[in-house]
Amino acid sequence: MTEKPAPLLIKRYASRRLYNTETSDYVTLEDISGFIRDGREVQIVDLKTGDDLTRQYLLQIIAEHESRGESVLPVDVLNDLVRSYMGGGASVVPQFLQASFEMLRDGQSKVMENMTAMNPMTKMPGFEMMQAQQEAFMKAMTGGLGTAWGASGPVPETDEKDEGEDLDAIKKQLAELQDKLSKLS
Repeated sequence: MTEKPAPLLIKRYASRRLYNTETSDYVTLEDISGFIRDGREVQIVDLKTGDDLTRQYLLQIIAEHESRGESVLPVDVLNDLVRSYMGGGASVVPQFLQASFEMLRDGQSKVMENMTAMNPMTKMPGFEMMQAQQEAFMKAMTGGLGTAWGASGPVPETDEKDEGEDLDAIKKQLAELQDKLSKLS
């Protein structure tokens, strides 16, 4: 099992300036957004109190991108998120979102793997550049959540039987989540 690397530590000073402890320089929200797009995990802490401010700053980054017209989240999804915060009791929304993004990352990996494995176009000049553009596009679409290759190299191949079983398990989990969501409404 591969260990996740330690997140990039960003310290927030009383002046609200953000300090990258790896490079010993000040960074902006756009810089932090770039680190995340490049696949880095970040942790933002208040220097004085030690409070973890990561969630607050990540939400601010999303809000700024949305306000600039770089909309990724449909209004219906935003409404559902607000409802999940306002509703009483435990919400299944966080687990559902996490599972959805994991499925998206896994699907992205398989698409890229299949694109390279049996495609005669891989021998075409310029294919590597096209593949790099595709990976950049997928990274942008998933907000930098993983890459086509995963943390420790190419994603291992599975046989079709395993994929069918995985798909059945995913369908079952999705049905359970939908059932839980409908009971909350």
